[in-house]
Amino acid sequence: MDFERFTSDITENKWNVHGVEVYRSGELIHSFGDTTEGIYDIYSATKSVLSVAFGICYDRGLIDLDECILTYLPKARVDALSPDQRSVFGKITVRRLLTMSVIGFPFRAEEPDYLDFSLNLKTLCVDEPSFNYSNIPPYLICAALDNVLGEDLGGFIEENILKPLGIDKYEYGRSPEGIFYGSSKMKLTVNGLSRIGLLMMNNGMFEGRRIISEEYVRMATSKQMNNREGGYGYYFWIYRDGFSINGKLKQKCYCLPSGGLMVTYLAHIEDDLPDLKESMERNILDI
Repeated sequence: MDFERFTSDITENKWNVHGVEVYRSGELIHSFGDTTEGIYDIYSATKSVLSVAFGICYDRGLIDLDECILTYLPKARVDALSPDQRSVFGKITVRRLLTMSVIGFPFRAEEPDYLDFSLNLKTLCVDEPSFNYSNIPPYLICAALDNVLGEDLGGFIEENILKPLGIDKYEYGRSPEGIFYGSSKMKLTVNGLSRIGLLMMNNGMFEGRRIISEEYVRMATSKQMNNREGGYGYYFWIYRDGFSINGKLKQKCYCLPSGGLMVTYLAHIEDDLPDLKESMERNILDI
């Protein structure tokens, strides 16, 4: 491992990387930049935080993977659906939303009411599961969790995830209906995102406390759906023999449990070039 070479690449190429952390066997061994003070947009990495929240609710028996999503949404919203829409959504299970395997969802819902927009889409093809990345499935999971919990999902995440993990610097956004928006709109420090990764790397344990079950961690971070990137779990991406947390503009937490290695970085890089990732793999993972 040549961490100095990696950080030199960042500096020499003027890559806009906010900060980097590298862990081995759960211990921080290298850091660079601002990892503990500033909070930065993590974009779709928010979905992985939502996955942890879902896992807690799953462990408590509040929601079933193979039940129709309509079972868990507000009754008044479901009752208002046309018979045709109810028939379509009757084939969409919670698992299908967690694995992004419903064709026809546009990338995001539209205002003024995300739930009304999502439930009345006429473009869905629900018979054969196929990967279709969209912000709407996680939003529907948020709406379901908010309903089954009978409390604010954002507050639930603060009390059951952020506080137990020692994450005290954060922001998050909401949908127009006021629901925690688990598709994006969250800000964390680099170290904050690392703590989410460490929780999953340690099979649901953090500093001796169980947050979510090992069963759920295994499901969430293993391949549930094929895609061109190598596979997808429950809002976690498959990466080599492990998994990763991903957000646009290069928000990353790479987790390789077999070697006990984890790399987190937050950045703001608008190009689609793989240079930063390739430098990380070459200099930190030695591949």
